Amino acid sequence: MRFLQLQNDGTFSLVTRTGSDIPPYAVLSHTWGSSNDEVLLQDIVSGTGKDNTKAGYHKLRFCGQQAREDYCDSAQCYVYLTDVSTEKREADYDISSRTWEQAFRASRWFSRGWTLQELISPRRVKFYSKEGQYLGDKSSLEQIIHEITRIPILALQNAPLREFSIKERMTWIGNRRTTLEEDKAYSLLGIFDVSMGAIYGEGTDKAFKRLQKEIKETWGETFSPLT
Repeated sequence: MRFLQLQNDGTFSLVTRTGSDIPPYAVLSHTWGSSNDEVLLQDIVSGTGKDNTKAGYHKLRFCGQQAREDYCDSAQCYVYLTDVSTEKREADYDISSRTWEQAFRASRWFSRGWTLQELISPRRVKFYSKEGQYLGDKSSLEQIIHEITRIPILALQNAPLREFSIKERMTWIGNRRTTLEEDKAYSLLGIFDVSMGAIYGEGTDKAFKRLQKEIKETWGETFSPLT
């Protein structure tokens, strides 16, 4: 596995670990901005990923610093919501109100395909505003998340996914979107605990047919693809 490692000077390096040599690590869940704003693999390799002018760099630094404080493992996922702010509106005089809740409910993060796995799989998911302020975790926000996603609360509480039917799990992808059409099928692999290679360019229909085949071979069930 390849990891980003935060250095003491605030820059990042790329490290590779395998087997028992895998260290504790954190997962950063986010939505992609423009290609000019995101830090790519070649940026890290070439050293240009330390460019503070890139918005993506701030997401990485936030995750690295938070992981350093928590010393977490892969059961922990940080969700960085670039479209949710904790800055208090002038017209809101109720100091106990969550001024960010409306933006949280409308966040783009809940409409993306790959974030479904990042919400369901980790035992602990922490949500942060674009300012890096802690909003709550999957447990404390489970009712709101359920209302947004229609995912059963038991699933958000890390109940075994086999307790939910193939058909029900398929509905969780619902209206979620992916940049590449095939990713709508690929982003469900962890939800169904199956594996298959990605063949970009095959199209949505073929990707879901292959997914259907893997699910049938693994679980003995079929489904109607939500394409």
